[in-house]
Amino acid sequence: MDGVTVRERAGELPREPGVYQFLQGETVLYVGKAVDLCSRVRSYADPRSDRIARMVDRADGVDFAVTDTETQALLLEANLIKRYQPRYNVRLKDDKSYPLVQVTGHEFPRIEVTRDPDRDGATVFGPFTNKSTVETVVKALRETYGVRGCSDYKFSNRDRPCLDYEMGLCTAPCTGEIGRESYLADAESVERFLGGEADVLADPLRREMEQAAQEQEFERAANLRDKLDAVERFHGGDADAIASQGDERRVDVLAAVVEGETATVARMHSEGGQLVDRDRHALSVPEGGNEEGDVAAVLGAFVTQFYAERELPDALLFSERPDDEDVTDWLEREGVAVRVPGAGREATLVDLALKNARRGASDPDELRALADALDLDSVERIEGVDVSHAQGSAVVGSDVVFVDGSPEKSDYRRKKLDERNDDYGNMRSLVRWRAKRAVEGRDDRPGPDLLLVDGGEGQLDAAREALREVGWDVPAVALAKAEERVITPHGTRNWPSDAPHLHVLQRVRDEAHRFAVQYHQTLRDEVSTELDRVSGVGPETRRKLLRRFGSVDSVRTASDDELREISGVGEKTAEALRRL
Repeated sequence: MDGVTVRERAGELPREPGVYQFLQGETVLYVGKAVDLCSRVRSYADPRSDRIARMVDRADGVDFAVTDTETQALLLEANLIKRYQPRYNVRLKDDKSYPLVQVTGHEFPRIEVTRDPDRDGATVFGPFTNKSTVETVVKALRETYGVRGCSDYKFSNRDRPCLDYEMGLCTAPCTGEIGRESYLADAESVERFLGGEADVLADPLRREMEQAAQEQEFERAANLRDKLDAVERFHGGDADAIASQGDERRVDVLAAVVEGETATVARMHSEGGQLVDRDRHALSVPEGGNEEGDVAAVLGAFVTQFYAERELPDALLFSERPDDEDVTDWLEREGVAVRVPGAGREATLVDLALKNARRGASDPDELRALADALDLDSVERIEGVDVSHAQGSAVVGSDVVFVDGSPEKSDYRRKKLDERNDDYGNMRSLVRWRAKRAVEGRDDRPGPDLLLVDGGEGQLDAAREALREVGWDVPAVALAKAEERVITPHGTRNWPSDAPHLHVLQRVRDEAHRFAVQYHQTLRDEVSTELDRVSGVGPETRRKLLRRFGSVDSVRTASDDELREISGVGEKTAEALRRL
């Protein structure tokens, strides 16, 4: 396309926010967002860099999609970059995308949260940042208007309504409990709300909440209040408050380096002041680099793509401030504090993240050194296993995978084990489970070059016994925590604490331990406690109470104000909790 063609095409576009795509035939070359589609696309008639000039020259068409808000344009851009991997965008190589809500074009429309909307006849809204908020709002819409959420298979050929009808989530058009005209009117109200008319849902919820309060049904009123909050946040209402630094329990540190057409972003994750996770991510930088190849642009692209299906932290610390103001404005609207620290502990964390980013993928020399030290041909793929339990209860096992020294989280697995207070027996069961699935072809992952056991000689013996029993030929070693000794079938290795090949095993061991403990804590929170005897405390509220206070004893001694801070705890429930 030449400049004249670009201007002509731009003149056909609306002056509204949205997303545009430069195409070469059916191939998407570039995806961008705009506050004013017409003006933004017109600017490509005079390309701002050689790279953009090459992209425009190759393009033979422009497509676009209008969005309701600039934030939706930002998130839709991230979704489309994930889907099409256009060569002229900075691209994070994962498949996460922001959720959408669609009302299908069926005779009796269905509402659902999706990341892959129907192509034919559906009305699609979004994308949205917070999936849990979206699901809360969709449930509230169904409770208010009775629009179905079932599949076509479940909808067809029914002779009586399903459980959704009994629960008040659907008016059961499948069995004629509601006429088509009335049903379509309700579906239209749903679309009006999703299109921006917040009062269509907020007003009935507010009336129901006030009625529940008048009838002294305080727990029901509190639940309705929470739904109303979610509804108001859904359309960016006053509920989008910015978190204060005192509330910053979850902090992510991001740093990036760019080398040619590859960028590496290192992320460090802290909770409650403790560093609990770190990882690195590779991004493809557009050929020619230029303004989208610098660190600030890479960080901006990474944020919108990485957090597509992950919860945003309370604060983000950057090595450089993202150069896209739309990204930083969006983060602030979502209550995320954005900082580029210059001194102190936060600056130290950023420096550490920068060191991790500069390392990129794990140094091949340390993997080679590890293979040589263990007399193995290769250690490109390492699996780490660990077991976690509390005196024999909530027993779980973890199986993590590292490839070329970096975590391969899509290959992580976890297993709930029989309850017994036997570390060796639990390790034997976990490894037997993994080995049996591999031998029987029920595990689609490649076998590891090395199996690393978190523990000492007893845990390694148990693991090797399970391997022999099943007949899975995989070399295995253990790494004991106390003295950081590497235990092999042929003896113990005391490697220097600064040995790079020891650091590889430590990273795998620590990740296997973290993953096991995380799963154990999840199961432990779900076990029956005294809280189950309290009317109004269900599984979700119980988990919130235990996470907030740590134990039933702490719940019992909490103040009324502290208890009422927990979503779902009303006045009567708080009183019952204090009587435990």
